[in-house]
Amino acid sequence: MAMTLRLTDEDTQALALLAEAEGISRHEAALRAIREAAARRGHEAQVSAASRQARERYADLLDRLGR
Repeated sequence: MAMTLRLTDEDTQALALLAEAEGISRHEAALRAIREAAARRGHEAQVSAASRQARERYADLLDRLGR
């Protein structure tokens, strides 16, 4: 699906600098940024879920250690 991405002048400059630093097109730089952000968000959600599970599982122990 085609999509138009409207950027501010500052965002356009940032994208151009990112693309130049990576030696890739602005299109590819935008795609990589999107994919990296999505992967990071997924990882953060997994870490949060694992932390919540561990806190629930070891709640009694953590309470005793906190005394």
